[in-house]
Amino acid sequence: MAPLPKRKYPKARQGKRRSHLARKPAAMVECSRCHSPKLSHQVCPTCGTYDDREVIEVKSTKKKRSK
Repeated sequence: MAPLPKRKYPKARQGKRRSHLARKPAAMVECSRCHSPKLSHQVCPTCGTYDDREVIEVKSTKKKRSK
């Protein structure tokens, strides 16, 4: 049988130990063509370029009709 702690571990101490496990926001970079924020090493969702080449064709947004 393994040894057991004699006292309850404080939650604050546990939180300090796990402080590096918090989720961090994704690193965003500026697109070189349209200057909108995008994830690094990903195709730009706004203009569809990657490494200054057009990779995908982005569909234009539809305008809503007034009734």
